[in-house]
This record gives sequence, structure tokens and C-alpha cells, in this order.
Amino acid sequence: MTKLNEKIRSISISKEVPILFALKKMDELGVKLLLLISPEGKFEGLITIGDIQRAIIANMPLDEKVDRIKRKEINIAYTGDDIQDIKNQMLRQKDECMPMVDENGYIADVIFWSDLFDEDFKKREKINIPVVIMAGGKGTRMKPLTNVIPKPLIPVGEKTIAENILDRFQECGCNNFYFSVNYKAELITYYFDQIKNKRYKISYFREDKPLGTAGSLFMMKDKIKSPFFVSNCDIIVKQDYRDIYDYHRDNGNEITIVGALKHIYIPYGIIETGENGELRSMREKPEFTYMINAGMYILESHLLQEIPEGEFFHITSLISQVKERGGKVGVFPVSEKQYSDIGEWDIYFKTLSLQK
Repeated sequence: MTKLNEKIRSISISKEVPILFALKKMDELGVKLLLLISPEGKFEGLITIGDIQRAIIANMPLDEKVDRIKRKEINIAYTGDDIQDIKNQMLRQKDECMPMVDENGYIADVIFWSDLFDEDFKKREKINIPVVIMAGGKGTRMKPLTNVIPKPLIPVGEKTIAENILDRFQECGCNNFYFSVNYKAELITYYFDQIKNKRYKISYFREDKPLGTAGSLFMMKDKIKSPFFVSNCDIIVKQDYRDIYDYHRDNGNEITIVGALKHIYIPYGIIETGENGELRSMREKPEFTYMINAGMYILESHLLQEIPEGEFFHITSLISQVKERGGKVGVFPVSEKQYSDIGEWDIYFKTLSLQK
């Protein structure tokens, strides 16, 4: 048995724990991989956030053991190996991390790419597909502030909500934005028109009346000719959007919905009854995990032809239409802490605290 150092201990779990436990620990620590270490301190594998996402996409129950989804092939180093040899091996094999074990298989250290290299682990090709930001709503959940300021312009840190969203898309290469506007549209257009040296292009299309979460997209049918993102103006998803795009493309989806896991804890015992109030079961302080619609999508451009002109039309209706005619709709999962709906006051203040 070996004593784990703090770096290893903090990112270690047993291979017997549920997938959900591993996901929560990644969220808590803000990491994207965990080591599987035996009680005696032997290295038994690793899992990444990508492994968990693939398991969720495959509809694997989250109470399954992480041992089922651990990496099949892992490169390791041994104590006594020359650090330059390890560096060359990681560079050659593009390993994000290199567990180091002794001659008996006990974990001794873990070397991360960032420990040895200055550049990013992956230099991925940028994508530059259009992004539609749905910014026409009245922001009723954020009243009374939105009586004065439209929701996209509410500050989060040193920037507005909308600018924070644009920054996330720009990180993966998207620079062509369309804003669907209605409520206080003049303030939104004026604000962005005043920004100098913008690295992106914004075009606006305006609803004359509220058209739901997708009705205004009809106006884009002759302007967008490629797959495109659609995002609500009050959500931030901390995911490399290229992963979502790759999933959409590789699976031949017409629509991809970003789904965020949501954990709900009930601090009471749950009782189920039957006929005449007879007790059937009791469950003490249960926790439930659901996947919610995060308010971000990728759509194929031909779907713009299926949106009725000038009618109130929700994107959920479009999704139903696609499903009814046999089209493919996929869901890409992100963890709870990778998603923020900052259109709610409590989440907004929590987001502000994280900016400090």
C-alpha cells in the first residue's frame, strides 16, 4: 500500500463508484479526467469527461460503475524513466496526461501535458458556422432590471451577457452572428454598433411581433446555407462547441439539442401510497438526475424552409415535426456546472460571484 500525494489523491476515485459520482467530482474540481486508484494505491485506469458524455449518449445508466467506461488503452511511465523520454512519448502519442507507476503498479505521480508544454494540448481546427442569438424576449424573469435594460445587455463581470456568449463562440472560430431582436432592439443595436475593432460581424433581424423561440428564424431562410448554432441570449455553456458540432455532423443529425444534467435533491422522505392510502414504499431524501433543454442547438439550414412565415412557432414544435417525419434529432450532454441559465436572479448572482 502506498500513500498518495495531494495532487493524485484529489483526482482519484475507485473504479467501483457510479458514473454520476465521477461526473459530480469533475464538476466540483473543475477537471476533465480522473484516475482510478485501488484502495492499496495501484493504478487501475482513468476516465475523462468525454468518456462520460459518450456513456450518456449511449443511454448508459448513471449508477453503473465507472469501471465500465474506463479507457481501454492507456500509456504509462515508470519511476526512473528519463523525463525527456516521457516528454517525447507524450508529444508523439498526444497524451494529455501520463500516469507514472512503480515496478509493482502503484501510482507514484501523474504528469500533465501542461506540466511539460506551453502550447495547448490540442490544436483543433476552427469552425466558422453561423450563430443565431435569440435576443428578442422581454426578460420577464429579470424584472424590474429589464424594464430599463434588455436582457442581452445585463452586465456579467466587465461585459454584457451577450458579449460573454459571443466570446464562447469565438473561441471555436465562429465570427458570423445574427441577432433576433424585438424588445428594446434599438438599445441592443446601438450598444454593439459602438464597439470598435470588433473581431466579429453582427447582423440583425427583427420580429414585428413575438414569434416564439423559433418563428423569427424564417427570416434567415435565404441567408444561412450551412449548419448553424442557435442560442438563447441568457445561457452560457462551458463546452468546446466543436465537440457539439462534431457530434452533430458525425451522427447525421438534422437537429442537435444541448442537454444539461440537473441534479435535484429532495430533503424529505418520499412516500408512495396505494389504494385506501396503504403505504407502498418510502425513500429517504432521494436525489434525481434529469437532462434539461439547455437552450442551445445546431440546426441544418434546410429546416429554415419548414418554419411557417409570420407565425408564433416554438423550436420544440420544429423538433416534433422533424421527429414525426423520421428525421434525426440528437442530444449532446453537458454537466450541471458546465451550464448556466443566467436569466434567473439566483443564478445571475451566483455567476457574478464566480466572476470575482
